[in-house]
Amino acid sequence: MSVPLLSALIFFPIIGGFSLLIVKREDVQAIKTMALIISLIEFVLALPLFFMFDKTTYLMQFTEHHAWIPAFNISYSLGVDGISVLFILLSALITVLSILVSWESIQTKVLEFFLSVLVLEGVMIGVFCALDLFLFYIFWEAMLIPMFLIIGVWGGPNRLYATIKFFLYTLVGSLLMLIGMITLYMNGGHTFDILKLAEHTYSFRLQMILFLAFFAAFAVKVPMWPVHTWLPDAHTEAPAAGSVILAAILIKMGAYGFLRFSMPILPDATQAMMIPMIVLSLIGIVYGAIICLAQSDLKRLIAYSSVSHMGFVTLGMYALNTQSVEGSILQMINHGVVTGALFLCIGMVYERTHTRVIADYGGLATTMPVFGGFFLLFTLAAVGLPATNGFIGEFLILLGSFIALPWAAFFAATGLILGAWYMLWLYQRVFFNPVNDKVIGLPELNVREIVTLLPMVVLVFWIGLYPDAMLSFMHESVAHLLQQVNGTAGVEHVKQVTSIVLH
Repeated sequence: MSVPLLSALIFFPIIGGFSLLIVKREDVQAIKTMALIISLIEFVLALPLFFMFDKTTYLMQFTEHHAWIPAFNISYSLGVDGISVLFILLSALITVLSILVSWESIQTKVLEFFLSVLVLEGVMIGVFCALDLFLFYIFWEAMLIPMFLIIGVWGGPNRLYATIKFFLYTLVGSLLMLIGMITLYMNGGHTFDILKLAEHTYSFRLQMILFLAFFAAFAVKVPMWPVHTWLPDAHTEAPAAGSVILAAILIKMGAYGFLRFSMPILPDATQAMMIPMIVLSLIGIVYGAIICLAQSDLKRLIAYSSVSHMGFVTLGMYALNTQSVEGSILQMINHGVVTGALFLCIGMVYERTHTRVIADYGGLATTMPVFGGFFLLFTLAAVGLPATNGFIGEFLILLGSFIALPWAAFFAATGLILGAWYMLWLYQRVFFNPVNDKVIGLPELNVREIVTLLPMVVLVFWIGLYPDAMLSFMHESVAHLLQQVNGTAGVEHVKQVTSIVLH
């Protein structure tokens, strides 16, 4: 395409966000309306990616390339493939819904809030588009600023602690990644071009060092066990929109980093670290699920469920076969839809009750039956009920994991059982326990809130009943990725590391 579509998708919401500054701060309704219109236009701009994407090739599409800092061979290089394209569309949709769910709940510094959300949208899309390592790092770090503000300014009573913890965890990991990027630049032909770096050959020792450097940043962002502890605090204190964006998009960037950098650029290290990564994933699956059973806070329960669900994502990724990797990518989309929807629901009910304590609820099925119907659907999708999107992703991951390592699939399946336990128990306590005084007379969902949830309902059933609508984007890119990983990996290195882990 001659039109720089990806640049438009990155910079339109950023420019649109700053254009809110021309509106009088006191005109809150105009600020909200303008922010919503900008986000809707952005979503419309993203639709050509879905309808014009060529599914028959693994090559990057909608590419843009301009020299930026020639002295260091740094370029402004953008493009998308079947792995990244769906995340851009999801980011655009989630931003619209985040603005809608914040329509009434954000009462202070309204202009600054919607400015932060729109800027965050632009840099998130930049992460999924960047084909230059330096440019990727700029977008990766830029995400910290608006999310830091969203949690720190509009968050709950312990927002300062949660914000600093979130910032420190991600910053330390990012600094180690920066060292890895510089090392990669020095040993990869003095280029930051991601595609060229993947064509270069590196020694096994260097690959292992670089893998650990990238792991520091990506594992924190996923988040994998044991570097997950920032996530429950961030979710608990963040406003509804912050939790939705964090769950649906931001934590996917760590898994995306493994797919975009660690696997194609460091194939020997990827093979060698297969068993350790699967073990960490299994621990995360079971640990996150068990911790959910002990939670008394709605948001913390869903936050810990993300640790468990993202464990499935990394498990599928490192099972290293077509079924598992495609299931992993699809499950990232599914988790963004379902968990994002659950946080939307929690934000809506919190706006009415101002409590997240599960014991403060009970009988919501009587007072808010429409809300109960939406929450039940998303709960069933979260536990992987057939015909919902959650089932397809988990099935492919377990199938691929069983093909690679049957024992890994067995342990992962226990996470599904625990997941059904804590989610259905949550629903029973909130909706079917005796009616609590705090929920008597609560107003039912209004039109704006129903409109906010309906796109998620459509995606739950669309992906659940016709998964090829999403999987068809991935086939060629995943096949090429696995060829990069499996075609050059050192089998002896794999045997050595596997032997050490198992003994």
